[in-house]
Amino acid sequence: MNPFIEPVPERIGAHLRAILAHEEPVVIQMASDLNARGQFEAQWLVVTDKRTILIPFEGQEVSVPFEALSEVQLEERVGSGSLVLKRLSGAPISVPFSNSLKPKFAEAASGIRQMSKGEDLVLPEKLTRSRCDKCGRLLPEQDGICPACIRRWDTLKRITAFLKPYKTRVLMLMALAVLTPLLDLVPPQIVRFIIDDALAAGTDLSLLVQLVAALLGVQILNWAFEMGRGWLRGGLASETSMDIRSQLFKHIQFLGLKFFDKRKVGTLISRFTNDADELEMLLLFGIPEVITNVLMMTGILCLLFYMNWVLTLYVLLPVPLIFGASIWIWGYLRMLRSKWHSRWSMLSSQINESITGIRVVKAFAQEGREATRFDMYNNKLRDVSVTWERSWFIFSAVMNFLMSFGVFFVWYFGGRQILEGDLTLGVLMAFISYLWQLYRPLTFFHGLNNFLTRAFAGAERIFEIMDTRNESIDGKDLVDVGRIEGAVTFEGAHFEYERGKPVLKNVDLKVLPGEMIGLVGKSGVGKSTLTSLITRFYDLDQGKITIDGVDITHIPLEALRSQIGMVQQEPFLFNETLFQNIAYSKPDATFDEVVQAAMAAEAHEFIVQKPDGYNMLVGERGNKLSGGEKQRITIARAILQNPRILILDEATSSLDTQTEKKIQAAISRLVSGRTTFAIAHRLSTLRRADRLVVLDDGKVAEEGTHDELMARQGIFYKLVQTQQETSGVVAVGGGKEDPQAQA
Repeated sequence: MNPFIEPVPERIGAHLRAILAHEEPVVIQMASDLNARGQFEAQWLVVTDKRTILIPFEGQEVSVPFEALSEVQLEERVGSGSLVLKRLSGAPISVPFSNSLKPKFAEAASGIRQMSKGEDLVLPEKLTRSRCDKCGRLLPEQDGICPACIRRWDTLKRITAFLKPYKTRVLMLMALAVLTPLLDLVPPQIVRFIIDDALAAGTDLSLLVQLVAALLGVQILNWAFEMGRGWLRGGLASETSMDIRSQLFKHIQFLGLKFFDKRKVGTLISRFTNDADELEMLLLFGIPEVITNVLMMTGILCLLFYMNWVLTLYVLLPVPLIFGASIWIWGYLRMLRSKWHSRWSMLSSQINESITGIRVVKAFAQEGREATRFDMYNNKLRDVSVTWERSWFIFSAVMNFLMSFGVFFVWYFGGRQILEGDLTLGVLMAFISYLWQLYRPLTFFHGLNNFLTRAFAGAERIFEIMDTRNESIDGKDLVDVGRIEGAVTFEGAHFEYERGKPVLKNVDLKVLPGEMIGLVGKSGVGKSTLTSLITRFYDLDQGKITIDGVDITHIPLEALRSQIGMVQQEPFLFNETLFQNIAYSKPDATFDEVVQAAMAAEAHEFIVQKPDGYNMLVGERGNKLSGGEKQRITIARAILQNPRILILDEATSSLDTQTEKKIQAAISRLVSGRTTFAIAHRLSTLRRADRLVVLDDGKVAEEGTHDELMARQGIFYKLVQTQQETSGVVAVGGGKEDPQAQA
């Protein structure tokens, strides 16, 4: 079913038939839920192969041919948005919609843009989902798992597949799971014989000794079985859980950046903590206990019917009430559990942000504010936890009360049968023992649904990530490019982080091998995005990028990225030694190679002054080093890699003037013979670039050398002038020469 062709009311359908040409196929037909005044009222957006038509609830439709369109934009507002069609002449047309329709209208905006340029229409077969397709419930996460509609059998098969490497221990555990309930059926029968045969006669001491010894033997054997089950169960669950975490982590490492852009770190960490723990509990207790309790309940019911079918019916009288109440309460408890997971993820994200950004928090003295935010999320988690726990406690208490009625029935009607001589005391005591044993699996099963819901929901969230397409899965027609020369070409490059919001628009750019390109433009125009596309952190939506004439989608990722070096604006170091951080780009590097790279990056001097030298641990995110020191380490890391294409994203942003001069000299040596893309906040640092490329509104606006662009007095000239004026204001406002400062 095409999500972009919605059924229309008869009134709209008749109107479309009247205004559309004979051969004018409709490719998009969808309703908005807001009118021009922001009120909830349907408007219809219809796109054919020739034009875009807006049909309001009331009033005349507006038709815009593709050749009359200048731009298509998606604008966001609080709780709503608009699809804006800008025309070459006349006022723009706005189609408002609520946030629930944002994914669909974002795709529609992209589709209209494609068709207005004469390109083939490409729309996704599925849209981002905020509600479950099956039951209509809100999802805990967009495109996430609906806890109410989990395919439990399929999930269970995937979970048990992790047990295959441990077949022998699994079979041993299953054998013990079968033997244990059978053994539990023996003690009540021994008690029956003790009462009716040994004690009733009053003289058979030897029989009493034998029966008590048998009872002791059964208990010892039962204890041994329980010890064996616990030992096997604990080992299997822990090792299987370890395997799942390992596979999950390895898979996450190879996912594309778009996956991480859509998810918070705390939410992903909860996959390794809460969700993995739930899955471990399922393997540790769920599957073995289900087998044990099913066999136990089956065996007890058979014995009870065999011993006294009349009393058994009295025992089962509360069971329909128990199952009816269970079915009624599960939906509510499942909804609460889903809320709990959602609020726990929010709390985890807040903790991660506050701890990661602790320097910013302290710099602005916002510790109290962060504590308040934490309390807000913590209180929300507490509220749903308290509601869930109280609901579960009340439900359990009611279930236990209902189950206790069976005992009253057995004592009364069984006692009457004893008085009438139809039943012995030993049989009655055995019956009551089996009755209490029967309630144990019943209690287990009335809590099983809640337990399985949590476990399966956690498993599905883990499998959801593991099923996400791995970016390392290269396509067909791969080319062995060998050593890259460095000719980079952008042809009609169009890219959007969010559908309907283009960052790059049909960029055409040719870069020669060994050329140094300076990327210039205002913040947010797509400079860093352009370099991220070269490394295939993201793939183009339209157009292509070639290196040495080969489409980069045909170059294996490892071969591509191993020949591209990057120094990012925000240096990131691992909590390892300085040597290990520099050698991260080349793990087999010798000590001499690391030292040479450090010297080239002007880092060797400060490294040898450290107490542990190259063996110094840099701390989490390199917090034991200054900003300039961290940046020089990342430059040394790039130098050691010896890349064919170099990307410098604000590589000198964290350096003082004296250090920057040294780094500029090191970079001059580094870029020699390599294709280089450099982004710098201070435009004067790009004077040595062979060519400057000025980006504006997602397009290449100007190209040329520094002097050529200054002489043109266009966008670049204005940027330089603005920067010089800003620098002057800063110097006057805060410098020691400021007369006001001396006053």
